[in-house]
Amino acid sequence: MVSIETKGHNIRTSGIRLSEPEAKKIGAKIWKNECGGTLEGLTSWNKGEYFASLGIGHFIWYSQVKEGPFEESFPKLIQFIASRGIRVPKIARTADCPWNSRAEFIQSKDSPQMNELRQFLHRTISLQTSFILTRLEQALPKMLIQVPVNDQKKIKRNFYKLLQSPQGKYALMDYVNFKGEGTNKKERYKGKGWGMLQVLEEMRLNIPSSQATLEFARAADHVLTRRVQNAPNDETKWLMGWRNRLKTYY
Repeated sequence: MVSIETKGHNIRTSGIRLSEPEAKKIGAKIWKNECGGTLEGLTSWNKGEYFASLGIGHFIWYSQVKEGPFEESFPKLIQFIASRGIRVPKIARTADCPWNSRAEFIQSKDSPQMNELRQFLHRTISLQTSFILTRLEQALPKMLIQVPVNDQKKIKRNFYKLLQSPQGKYALMDYVNFKGEGTNKKERYKGKGWGMLQVLEEMRLNIPSSQATLEFARAADHVLTRRVQNAPNDETKWLMGWRNRLKTYY
């Protein structure tokens, strides 16, 4: 059971055990990874992308103009926060991102709506951490369905080995938010995925618990390098940043 406190609200998620100090530390790390730990970074639209990236996890929000193969997570986050009785800004309650392009988004960066959204995301960092934890909790059964019975033992063993340490919990939470579970068939290049499932499959067996996060990072590097090699467009520019992120896992 995890309990994360946030200004009078107590959010409980059953399953993976996470202390309040661990939750705060992990949330801060993910915020730094995605947003540089800045308030402005909580509302972003990266150059070359066709979607907004919001919150500590840079949760994807598509406009009605264009959707892509990557899983849209911001509307799910909003549903999660609203279900906890937290008031959500009107602009965040719409199904589609109200800004149809990066140019529109940047032009509105200092608007009252954007400032309200940014402050809301800053106030709900603990809830966003809880949302990512919930996604991780739900990931294992989703992953096991995707693999043959003979391979399920390896996935479970590596998953639970990582959960034995705070650093391993962080690595799993960050990666599932960063690159997903690996179960979405649309998230494939040349038939190969790059999510948590593919990383757990790539990990070697019988790694000591003390080296689990290092092995997870090594396997993730292999999977992400393969993604870049298989990508229909040049994604080389992202690889160095991804590798720097993986170094925070060990």
